[in-house]
Amino acid sequence: MSIDLVTAAGVTVPATQLVREATELIRDTTDELIYHHSRRVYFFGSLQGRERDLGFDAELLYLGAMFHDVGLNQEFHGSGRRFEVDSADEARRFLQSHGVPEDGVRRVWTSIALHTTPGIPQFMEPEVALVTAGVEYDVLGIGYDSISAEERDAVVALHPRPDFKRRILDAFTDGIRSKPDTTFGNVKADVLEHFVPGFERGDFVRTIQDSAWKE
Repeated sequence: MSIDLVTAAGVTVPATQLVREATELIRDTTDELIYHHSRRVYFFGSLQGRERDLGFDAELLYLGAMFHDVGLNQEFHGSGRRFEVDSADEARRFLQSHGVPEDGVRRVWTSIALHTTPGIPQFMEPEVALVTAGVEYDVLGIGYDSISAEERDAVVALHPRPDFKRRILDAFTDGIRSKPDTTFGNVKADVLEHFVPGFERGDFVRTIQDSAWKE
């Protein structure tokens, strides 16, 4: 598939060299599940931005969407860090190597690092808010009816999602099962609780009660 001037539901992928290289990198280093999901996040995030009347930098939104799940790759399984941070750091390295201004790097890094932390991104810069909005739409179905069936079908026709619910949960499980401590206080603890026998989620109250403080 050509990556130049791809349009679905009235949303176009920016036809810049930076976007071309990022697309080729993600296509080459992730599987088709993550590649198609990441592209849908861009389209759905853009459509949410249009619905909310937000002005945003389409190139930065695209880069955040494309890199947001890179940290699930096998090479990061032993990092000991949240996969969101591994993903954000990979994006930062890529952007800095291409001379992207620091404010753009910061927006992309933040959009990725916070994409599984609900309740915060929506109050930040549009690119940060819309990466999360795109993820929440594609994975959780949040705001499902805010995008028309015709728009939704156009995006899915371009980037199909066969058996997506099961497959994305498998990808989450495989990506974080080796570093369970990184799920403390975030939504990925739910994934391990469902799919990894013997997993015990961190307990915020118990952590306070069992800390080294006497009182």
